[in-house]
Amino acid sequence: MKTEGKNKYKKTIYACFIGCIVQAVVNNFVPLLFLTFQDVYGIPISQITMLVAVNFGMQLLVDLASVGFVDKIGYRASLMAAHIFVVIGLVTLAVAPQVLPNPFAGLLTAVVLYAVGGGLLEVLVSPVVEACPTKHKEKAMSLLHSFYCWGHVGVVLISTIFFKMFGIGSWKVLACIWALLPLANVFLFAKAPMASLIEEGEQGMTLRELAGKKIFWIFILMMICAGASEQAISQWASAFAEKGLGVGKTAGDLAGPMAFAVLMGSARAFYGKYGEKINLEKFMTGSSILCVMSYLCVSLIPNPVLGLAGCALCGLSVGIMWPGTFSKAATAIPKGGTALFALMALAGDMGCSGGPAIVGMVSSYFGEDMKKGILAGTIFPVLMLAGVRICKKATVVPKIVD
Repeated sequence: MKTEGKNKYKKTIYACFIGCIVQAVVNNFVPLLFLTFQDVYGIPISQITMLVAVNFGMQLLVDLASVGFVDKIGYRASLMAAHIFVVIGLVTLAVAPQVLPNPFAGLLTAVVLYAVGGGLLEVLVSPVVEACPTKHKEKAMSLLHSFYCWGHVGVVLISTIFFKMFGIGSWKVLACIWALLPLANVFLFAKAPMASLIEEGEQGMTLRELAGKKIFWIFILMMICAGASEQAISQWASAFAEKGLGVGKTAGDLAGPMAFAVLMGSARAFYGKYGEKINLEKFMTGSSILCVMSYLCVSLIPNPVLGLAGCALCGLSVGIMWPGTFSKAATAIPKGGTALFALMALAGDMGCSGGPAIVGMVSSYFGEDMKKGILAGTIFPVLMLAGVRICKKATVVPKIVD
């Protein structure tokens, strides 16, 4: 009966895996269309850049706001609403620019809608998987986040093949096709069993209680560094491939961000499969050191092929940082509840936005020297390494046994 009880949550975990793929659609489909928007609608690059800022800015706001309403309306209703927002957003993306007098207003409306769904998913899927009665929660968390990487790879590959077959002008059809994925997941979550993150009769910690814990702020710093370490390289990988190797856009995307995403997903899937035999703290320490080395490889070695290899190596090194920090925080602060996961997601998004921005600012200061910007970004994996070491002293991490 106990095994049967655990098996019934497989549907929930699979639905969360699909939720991570939906997140990947939210963040990675529209950037493939930026040049199309510029050509077809005459939208300047400054406004196109605003679409990225609005997407992640709205997700940050949702991360913060979710603390106040998720526990009140419940995880099931929140997850279903998140997917519905993404469906409406993707359909609006296909329709609104043709209908509204100002195409940019239509695009912006669509981005706001699906960003609400993306922000909710980021807050919700991790605690739902954490609450499921699995034997090795660190493994489940790492495997969960690997599906974002596979989703990223799938979005780029499937979209590229679709555009090659039917032409870039058919992007509106593809947007509606992608909307079918979150629509199907609404029905999965409608019937999937939900386990409680907090023991019956107990309440999750308040923001004030969390803020009073020193270890909480260490995890916040680690999440910022995890997001920054990941995106500070990822955002520049395509430009590195195109400028350093002189290859075309399609080949550059496959050799740069695609290789990064594949290796990042591989690291997460590896820990997801063998995590019970691996010490999470040692794995995160080794990954942080490898990340520092990859940043130095990209920024200091003049050979462009080795620089591109450093970008790919960075994907392998950052894979465990985000899910590993989530797992360590859930273990160290077991009553953190929704507030903990929401604020951790908020911190991660801050790192995802701030890391590339700092690299860009430093690069601009040194005359568009991207390598100097990436060298400055080395501070993020260094701080991540420091956070892991501090956590070792501040918490007692139980050994993982078979």
